[in-house]
Amino acid sequence: MTAAPIVQIRALTKIFLQGEINVTALDSIDLSIESGEFLTLMGPSGSGKSTLLHIIAGIDRPTRGECIVQDRNIAALNESDLADWRNQNVGFVFQTFNLIPVLTAYENVELPLLLTQLSGKERRHLVTTALEMVGLDDRMKHLPKQLSGGQEQRVAIARALVTDPKLVVADEPTGNLDSHSANEVLDILRTLSRDAGKTVIMVTHDPKAAAYGSRTIHLEKGELVPN
Repeated sequence: MTAAPIVQIRALTKIFLQGEINVTALDSIDLSIESGEFLTLMGPSGSGKSTLLHIIAGIDRPTRGECIVQDRNIAALNESDLADWRNQNVGFVFQTFNLIPVLTAYENVELPLLLTQLSGKERRHLVTTALEMVGLDDRMKHLPKQLSGGQEQRVAIARALVTDPKLVVADEPTGNLDSHSANEVLDILRTLSRDAGKTVIMVTHDPKAAAYGSRTIHLEKGELVPN
């Protein structure tokens, strides 16, 4: 028996109101994403790819349609339940790293765990494991300003992984990195998909970055473009 896709999107539409004008960011999208896929989303600016990513991650809500993740229609959850669901199921990686400057790498990675009931010892084990996974266990006491851009993004990936989410979403994660650091980050994301069974969904403008994924889909003007 084939397992159900981890993400099932049906007739998904997102409309933004700009002044008195309705702008359709997503237009009746249908999409299935298998567990363990490394899916890359490409398209020109304004194509709807980041909007789609944000809806899958529970950051935004659709105007119409369903977004079913792990058999839950997350679009139907109230704000409190949606926040709990995000904390438990999704790891976020952004272009700008979003690290807190006054906290060490260790403390930045630990932040999501402070919302849990875990003991200090349990948190320490998870943080250390996450930093080891991205090759930065020797930098855990460093502040962000003492790290390179690539190292900062690897700390951000460790923070995304520390709660052991099924889904990792990345919005232009290599946009601020040189090519060497970008390749290191993309290698980590690919390993998470291939070896750790994480489902990775990444928005990118870069075809070289997209090539790391197991599948690429293109959006234009809020619609999926057939390959």
